[in-house]
Amino acid sequence: MSILIIIPAHNEADNLPHVLPHLREIIPEADILVVDDHSTDATAAIARSLGAQVVRLPNNLGYGGAVQTGFRYGAEFGYDYAVMMDADGQHDPDSVPALLAPVLAGVCDVALGSRFKGRMTYHTSFIRRLGMKLFATITHILTGQEITDATSGFQAMNREVMRFFAEENYPSDYPDADTLIMLHFAGFRVQEEPVVMHERIAGESMHGDSLKSVYYIAKMLLSIFMVYFRYHTQAGALRPRHVEAQP
Repeated sequence: MSILIIIPAHNEADNLPHVLPHLREIIPEADILVVDDHSTDATAAIARSLGAQVVRLPNNLGYGGAVQTGFRYGAEFGYDYAVMMDADGQHDPDSVPALLAPVLAGVCDVALGSRFKGRMTYHTSFIRRLGMKLFATITHILTGQEITDATSGFQAMNREVMRFFAEENYPSDYPDADTLIMLHFAGFRVQEEPVVMHERIAGESMHGDSLKSVYYIAKMLLSIFMVYFRYHTQAGALRPRHVEAQP
């Protein structure tokens, strides 16, 4: 059994020394991959000095592009499981074992970390909270599954899901509710697990100000429409190519 922790990072040099040692202590058997999304600070050097594997992108691909690079790395090197988490300290490493547990047990293909079933130690803006509620509702309508935290990027998954996202189109900037809907249409099982989330330690969030939050909501609505349109107009478009069709 091999586990890869995928951490996309853009200018996270101040945060990695707080995150990586704690993560190594909690889950020493896992390999840690930091995908440096063309940072202008010492993100790559600090990640290497702390024992992480590092892929440094030659251009800034955005959050989704960095995450998909991690999926491709995991698929290429044959990892059995992956955990996707942020570099900014928001995702608590103490939650990783519980997040992995149902995936390791084969209960689900993806475990989605929910701050609303667990604990959130910070406050978000009204627009951000509105977006969270909106996309949780849309995800429930389209999948029939009760999801409380559709915008969570704290996830554990098995090899099949990792390979699916490595092969298929993956959003380049904000992969959130749209990817959960895509997983549902592709036949994967998603289950929420309680996790703890904190305020980022240092730096600026990609959802920083109100204008960015509005842009995020607009882009996510468009992306969800495209996933829905693709599924209903292209038969088998979201079927994982590596999984044989059932009789």
